[in-house]
Amino acid sequence: MTFELGIFFAFGAMIFWGLGDFLIQRTARKIGALETLLWIGIVGSLGLFPFVINDLHLLLDASNLFLILGLGVLGFVGSLMSFKAFEQGKISVVDMILVIELPIIMVLSFIFLKEVPSFVQILLILFSLIGIILLIATESFGNFRTKLEKGVLLAIIAALFLGGYTFLTGFSSKNITPMLALWGPWFLCTIIGVFFMVFRKKKSVFFRDAMKIKWLLISTCIVDILAWVFYVFAVKNNEVSIITAITESYPVIALGLGVWINRERILFHQWLGAGLALACSILLSLTL
Repeated sequence: MTFELGIFFAFGAMIFWGLGDFLIQRTARKIGALETLLWIGIVGSLGLFPFVINDLHLLLDASNLFLILGLGVLGFVGSLMSFKAFEQGKISVVDMILVIELPIIMVLSFIFLKEVPSFVQILLILFSLIGIILLIATESFGNFRTKLEKGVLLAIIAALFLGGYTFLTGFSSKNITPMLALWGPWFLCTIIGVFFMVFRKKKSVFFRDAMKIKWLLISTCIVDILAWVFYVFAVKNNEVSIITAITESYPVIALGLGVWINRERILFHQWLGAGLALACSILLSLTL
């Protein structure tokens, strides 16, 4: 794979992630966060199985197996928290907070993959975090300590888990196979999701609720799966930090859809924070 093809896949992941988050919010608000996550897991596990069936023997290696198991747990917790955040809050705010995963991935890439960011890159990351702080404050700076946007705390927790999950997905794509790096964790997420669904005794309405929004649900699953497929092929032969920096511009799409279609109200300093964070994300990708 050439570098140019990797960049193409990276921008593809960015587009599908932005659209996917918008669809995930709409789906989660109709059938619930856990149900949405479980359906994506089911469709992803079944849809990608033909592409991994010849690679399943790689899971006999203990290191590969433990890596996939760890990915599954991180993915389930991070995704469920982010879906809950989308269910409760504005997509334009939640998506920007999830950008916190970028510096986490940069640090992990430095520690484990020896990808060293430059001074300019570190500076851009810091300004991106400043933009996120501006974004999560509500009516005024005086309210910052006492009142936050809905879903903010969940989004912060999700970003911490998703930072680790996204990095390990890229790491697994390089060291196992791209498709197995996706299928394994999704299969485990599906098993965990089914367990929680049975425990909550909601299995009786699981299929009924899905049929009410089947086209929205199908679109959500396909778009989210495509986003991750594009991502793993982008990082296969390229640096995780470089590719992730490009894909982290996906809130541009989700922000626009949230304001345009959902009529979400964004205050001036939140627009300022969003612009700063997004600009830093884009500039960061240009320095890599």
